[in-house]
Amino acid sequence: MKKDIILCGVGGDGIVSVAKIISDAALKLGLNVKQSEIHGMSQRGGSVFSHLRVSSDPIFSDVIPEGKADIILSSEPMEALRYLPFLAADGVVITNSDPFVNITNYPDIEKVNAELGKLGKCVSFNANAIAKELGARGNMVLLGAAAPYLEIAFEELENAIRSIFGRKGEAVVETNIKAIRAGREAR
Repeated sequence: MKKDIILCGVGGDGIVSVAKIISDAALKLGLNVKQSEIHGMSQRGGSVFSHLRVSSDPIFSDVIPEGKADIILSSEPMEALRYLPFLAADGVVITNSDPFVNITNYPDIEKVNAELGKLGKCVSFNANAIAKELGARGNMVLLGAAAPYLEIAFEELENAIRSIFGRKGEAVVETNIKAIRAGREAR
């Protein structure tokens, strides 16, 4: 088993939390994990990304080479486009179609989504709308949509959520689990 995942978005969208959930679930399964992340601009709404490598074999680098990512998981459509050079020919993009417009020259969202629509494998939907209905965050909905591509049992992702968010109370845990289940159904 080997999965190279680029997680990207805008600061505050919870991309780092998604990486932690996947990492924790993989480690509990005895898999090897390497992660590299940039989140220095997270409090300013800047670009945030993480390289996450999961494998049953040893991993020697935490950086994914261009053209080798199996999955790009993005909480923002323009950020998904930014990281397309990393996507493998048979890779999949899972992205929120709802933009976070934090710059004056943000491209026309219809054009951004049209570019994403040209990809062979792209799961694009409004994760924020689904999350809002549940009182959750879009990052968990996106994780649910990505789950079938991760080769990690869905129950392990739920267990990682319980472990990571358990100290915040059962209501937070259950909201996040409802959100990943809704994401799994939405794709």
